Amino acid sequence: MTSRKQFIESVGANCKNWNWSWSFVNHDQKFVIFGLWDINTDGLIFDNDWKGPGRKQSLEHIKLIEHHGYKLKIFNMKLGKTKDGRVKIKSFDEKLEDKSLVRIQDDYFAFSRQSNFDIRLAEEVTNPQKYIEGATKKISINAYERSLKARTACIEYYGCNCYICGFNFHKTYGDIGEGFIHVHHEKPLGEIQQQYEVDAINDLKPICPNCHAMIHRISPALPISELKKRLTKTSN
Repeated sequence: MTSRKQFIESVGANCKNWNWSWSFVNHDQKFVIFGLWDINTDGLIFDNDWKGPGRKQSLEHIKLIEHHGYKLKIFNMKLGKTKDGRVKIKSFDEKLEDKSLVRIQDDYFAFSRQSNFDIRLAEEVTNPQKYIEGATKKISINAYERSLKARTACIEYYGCNCYICGFNFHKTYGDIGEGFIHVHHEKPLGEIQQQYEVDAINDLKPICPNCHAMIHRISPALPISELKKRLTKTSN
């Protein structure tokens, strides 16, 4: 089995320290490589809360992409843990994928194309014209910025089955549907204040696009419990 070091070196990239590096660079061909954990379905590659020893190097690599024309490539990793709870790579794909780097506040994401940003934004926000009191940004952007980490935590907790009807895209469509699900904010966006923190378990639920559309069919949006009742009634 090829090691991570062997794989990275085979594509001409290197790092400062193989024990703690999570990003790598090929200066000759001007590209940077980040590993993408399988749990980060939103494409998160650099969490600003991360304080590990590779932080400084990763930020240096990000600057190469932002300011010096380097390209971003990722390889997919499956999360594992040691007996004492430390994060380790369970396995990884020996394949590099070209991505676009997107910064949202101080976190960085790898998207396949810019439309990914628009799709997720549309998923999470249903009234983009509202403004937060005392803020200078639209609530659509503010809500999206807060929701990315919470979205991942929500899916980790509940999984990718629709919370209302149980539909699972992976079971129905195979690999193309793996990890796909909408995440619904149960707290109406109009009630969100500037300092509001999303609770990934109580405020968010994974639901399929059909149920998501039905929830927002009327205004104010139907509570999840109400749509569940309607689904049960029509099923019977």
